[in-house]
Amino acid sequence: MSRPFDITIIGGGIVGLATAHALAEKQKCRLLLIEAEGTLAAHQTGHNSGVIHSGLYYKPGTSKAKNCAEGREAMYRFCNEYGIAHDNCGKIVVATKQAELPALENLFARGKENGLTGIRQLKSAELQEYEPHVVGVGGLHVPQTGIVDYVQVAEKFGELSAAAGGEIRKDRRLCGVQIRGSEIVLETQQEEIQTKHLINCAGLQSDRVARMCGERPAIKIVPFRGDYYELIESKRHLVRNLIYPVPDPRYPFLGVHFTRMIGGGVEAGPNAVLALAREGYGKYSVSPRDTIETIGFGGFWRLIAQHWKMGVGEMARSLSKRAFVGSLRGLIPELQMGDVFASGSGIRAQALQSNGAMVDDFCIEQSERMIHVLNAPSPAATASISIGETIAQMADDHFDL
Repeated sequence: MSRPFDITIIGGGIVGLATAHALAEKQKCRLLLIEAEGTLAAHQTGHNSGVIHSGLYYKPGTSKAKNCAEGREAMYRFCNEYGIAHDNCGKIVVATKQAELPALENLFARGKENGLTGIRQLKSAELQEYEPHVVGVGGLHVPQTGIVDYVQVAEKFGELSAAAGGEIRKDRRLCGVQIRGSEIVLETQQEEIQTKHLINCAGLQSDRVARMCGERPAIKIVPFRGDYYELIESKRHLVRNLIYPVPDPRYPFLGVHFTRMIGGGVEAGPNAVLALAREGYGKYSVSPRDTIETIGFGGFWRLIAQHWKMGVGEMARSLSKRAFVGSLRGLIPELQMGDVFASGSGIRAQALQSNGAMVDDFCIEQSERMIHVLNAPSPAATASISIGETIAQMADDHFDL
């Protein structure tokens, strides 16, 4: 029997890899990261829109607000240090009707409270200074927002972790967990892995991993799929950088928006519809296990009862290109049906409480010899360095290393 690892991280997305990087730099311990897929960053990270978020939207004092602000600046420094292509291009948030102006004013105040500098309120005519094709009654310019390829960032985290002595094993989907005295035994199809401590960064599977470990988290992951379109090449000039609507404060989703991508092109989207498979990216992807688990959860039905109107609108945008483009034309009226084509999609791991409330803040819980990241949706990629350092400090404080 080989000597057990000191710490094993479950999940090779950007949060798990950032945690491995932070631990490898902080601790001289035997460190392993296991990833279910054959590649790193295969799920939420690999389907991310690539936005470096400013921290405009998050309630001051929350874990999201704190980690986004710290993580944003750390991400810019990291990309500069390792030559990862990025652009601190800024964005505008556009109010398309008078009724949205109070919410826009609240966003401006929140951004200032969250430490954003240079944020500027825009009158209708001033919107065109930043985005000539946008039409609205007012807006905000937020200079801290940027774009990057998070897969490249995640892979660099992994590379640095390995260089510092950490080990990464792919194709290691976790099947079970046993506690044998002072050791935690991780069962995969390929092997059993002995470890003294475990950090769960499994994203879309984080609640299941926690339950494998004997925990009883009060939340369940309910997957939401977001569909994207892209602008055809001859219409990319319609978008200079990033254009967002004023979000509905009742939901954690930001509404369909335009994002210039670091590798070229312009994305439009996403919507937010219930996914019937945690790892299924097609509109008609279905996992019987995932579907049964979702519909068998009382919190799901309470969510539906509270927000069915929003759900109907989002589903319409998913099934109808005309409805999707209609939402986009609220920001850029000259956009036509033929100006966009269907692109990829992503799955958001949204933690849901039994009362139907969506967990808004990051949620990291610890138990004896374990740390579980139970909710880390957007802006987790932006905040990944800060989150990784936070988890590494928790391990330093509470693990017997």
